[in-house]
Amino acid sequence: MTRLGQTLDDVRRRSLVGRDAELALFREALAGPGLIFVHGPGGVGKSALLDGFAGLAAAAGREPVRADARHLALAPEALPVPAGPRPVLILDTYELLEPIDDWVREQYLPSLPGGALVVLAGRRAPGPRWRADPAWRALTRVVELGNLAAGDARALLAAQHVAAPARERLVAISRGHPLTLSLLADAAGRGAEPRTLADVPDVVGALVGQLVEQAPSPRHRAALEACALVPATTEDYLRAMVGGDAGELFGWLRTLSFVRDSPYGLYPHDVVRDVLDADLRWRDPERYAETYARKLVAFRDQVRAMSDERAQLEVVVRMVVLNGARSRLDLLNALPPTMGAYADRLRPGDEAGVLAMAAGPDLVAYWLRRQPEAFHVFRTAGGQLCGYAACVELDGTDAGVDPVADAMWQHVLRQDPPLPGERVRAWRFFGDRERGQGPSPSMTLFVACQMLAIMKLRADVAWTLVGGLDDAESWAPTMEFLDFWPAGPGYAHDWRRTGVDRWTRQLHARHLGAPVRREPPVSRAEFADAVRAALRAPGRPDGRLEAGIAALDPAARELLTRTYLRPTMTQERLAVALHLSFNTYRRHRDRAVDQLVAWLWEHR
Repeated sequence: MTRLGQTLDDVRRRSLVGRDAELALFREALAGPGLIFVHGPGGVGKSALLDGFAGLAAAAGREPVRADARHLALAPEALPVPAGPRPVLILDTYELLEPIDDWVREQYLPSLPGGALVVLAGRRAPGPRWRADPAWRALTRVVELGNLAAGDARALLAAQHVAAPARERLVAISRGHPLTLSLLADAAGRGAEPRTLADVPDVVGALVGQLVEQAPSPRHRAALEACALVPATTEDYLRAMVGGDAGELFGWLRTLSFVRDSPYGLYPHDVVRDVLDADLRWRDPERYAETYARKLVAFRDQVRAMSDERAQLEVVVRMVVLNGARSRLDLLNALPPTMGAYADRLRPGDEAGVLAMAAGPDLVAYWLRRQPEAFHVFRTAGGQLCGYAACVELDGTDAGVDPVADAMWQHVLRQDPPLPGERVRAWRFFGDRERGQGPSPSMTLFVACQMLAIMKLRADVAWTLVGGLDDAESWAPTMEFLDFWPAGPGYAHDWRRTGVDRWTRQLHARHLGAPVRREPPVSRAEFADAVRAALRAPGRPDGRLEAGIAALDPAARELLTRTYLRPTMTQERLAVALHLSFNTYRRHRDRAVDQLVAWLWEHR
């Protein structure tokens, strides 16, 4: 009579998709003794793979002995003792046996029959003592289990009867993580149509319990949540986020099974990162907003502190991909990882490759001659040219050559012309060798180059524009989210109206759900006139004027206070009281008003 357990095992084996390389390795290992050490984060499919191993062992005539550390007492005598000359022993949830890891390695496994094949599966990789022992190193094959490839993830959803139109979206949300896929399949079966994990709090709650290890204190939990917000976490970043002894928290993060090392710091598994973000945002919106705001400043400081521009861009790329995956904007959501591609400056011989990719090679050739320093080229991991972008300086001297550049320059002149010494920068060209202006590693690098340029923006840049887009309408929601507004054939942002600090605060608010609105166009000159009118108006001055005056240097603060906030005499008599000629007094007064205008403009 067939047991229910056999039926369940059959269903599970039929649901196993992908993992062909791992199954092939196990078939090969059945030929002799050895150890296979499978490791990966929770929910990645280790137990399902062990089911597949057990089926292969049984089909080969070798009865597998299985045990799960969750069901064993934490003592040596609780472990099974397989019989026969060539047993197959499969131990799951090995991380629970780590307290007796030395005994397992030195006593238990060596006592097994000489032909034994052993599989250990846990969340963490083998410890250093396994790797340091040359004998175990020779017998051990380490398998790091990752997420499913997109095709395998779609197959898993199909096996769980998810309708074809929903599969692509669920694969993107889950990043191919098997447990997340299965929970999303269940949610879809109940009628849910999520665009992000945040849309299914019950799935997030289940994943938190399965994936995230218990934090020993609120500070440790805060460190974990901060780690989830950036591509790489360093001690400096943690110090900015949670204060205190960041070294202790950093050391604790390194012990977590779902946290990995990178050249730039620590990072959690992608799905764990998404789950932590969605859970905090749903559970404590106010703390999420505060944490996210601190992250923006800390991440900017982290990038600026890097001395190497390529390293800066690599971290920004990771942030662009991370935020894009959580975005409801289709264009950002479609940004792919760069797969090792990177941005570089022009090198001798690159010009021909750039022109071959250009939709308008004559115009690109013109700007290559005029401003070669404006060009970024994108190279594959192997160094081959795969895309390019150019951010040119506009000043009117190239009028009549490039219609798109001319139209953007005219927009600037109509709206608020640059003052002497101010610069106008325009991202004029972008393209990928294979995908044109479609989603590609080059497109991700293009967006990251723009973000890094904003983070490092110089004070003399008045405008940044983006033009030359093949399908400008499809970019509109993204550009307007970023506070770039239609400017003829492209989009524009006036940094004198909304400086970087205020722009960052706007992005933060929009990320949290604030509506995307364009502020009424007010030029710097109009703003200055309004400030001067408010200073001259009778009655108590506006509180913002008082705050601005209080922020100035002592001399300017005293002058404006006695002139406008609390006047007790005419300006002529005040000049005498200050031992100044009236003309000298007016110069000091006007200089102080200019300082006030600048402060209020930046802190609108």
